[in-house]
Amino acid sequence: MPPSPPAASKELKDPWRPVKWSEKQEILKELQHLKPRLEPLRILVQGPVGAGKSCFINSVQRVLLGRNVSIALESSTTAIQGESFTLSINTHKMKKREGGYYPFVFNDIMGLETKGEGIQIEDIIKVLEGHVLEGYKFNPRGAIAKDDKRYNPSPSPGDRIHCLVSIVPADAISRLDDSVIDKMRTIRKKASEWSIPQVIVLTKVDNACEIVNQDLRKLYHSKKVKDKVEVSSHKLGIPLNNIYPMKNYHAEITEDTNVDVLILMALRDIVNFANDYVESMYESSDCLQS
Repeated sequence: MPPSPPAASKELKDPWRPVKWSEKQEILKELQHLKPRLEPLRILVQGPVGAGKSCFINSVQRVLLGRNVSIALESSTTAIQGESFTLSINTHKMKKREGGYYPFVFNDIMGLETKGEGIQIEDIIKVLEGHVLEGYKFNPRGAIAKDDKRYNPSPSPGDRIHCLVSIVPADAISRLDDSVIDKMRTIRKKASEWSIPQVIVLTKVDNACEIVNQDLRKLYHSKKVKDKVEVSSHKLGIPLNNIYPMKNYHAEITEDTNVDVLILMALRDIVNFANDYVESMYESSDCLQS
């Protein structure tokens, strides 16, 4: 009886995406000197319940400040209950270590639930357009009315969303309900009609791959993570180079440079994409007026 062939390695010899693990300070410096044409750049964070939207926002602020923070309230039970902990639209400014704020903000909204539950797709579209003001509490039974006091009838360029970030859990992407995927694809299609840049932040990579759980620097050597990125691209239609696998801060209370670098790599591109969109928006406006 011939011997069994050796098991295929779960680890790639060469990384499928290069990472400069030493560039943390370099990226922080770039962000500190960012001067976009419009301030603040507005980034919408959306995704299924339990994906880690608020955790991602907290992780970004934590990296930028260099200490533990809790600006976006999180729940440890939402993934089990299947209901969103965030119920209204909240704008989160990012503080600088030396005081003041970065010229970009994150809008956090209610999570996407299965079938007809949770936030209305029409509400998210209205957020993209800048029609929904801070503090509006989403109603699962109907979209915001034009006579609501938190409805903005005439949004300015600064009220609109300049980049759409979809938070997707790497350990559950293959099991996400089709109704949630359909909602995300519908939102993506509408954002694409307005040329709003879009990225996926693929969270919980340490739960999806034991190799990565043991050593985060092996993230881009992991076949399993690469597969999760490709599945996300296929399901949601986002190009591979706009998908960023990472680990959010969750139980940790001390700094981890490897976690920081992955978050900052994604943040740098998100902010640059948003700024590119604003530049093209103003260039189009200038052309129409000339």
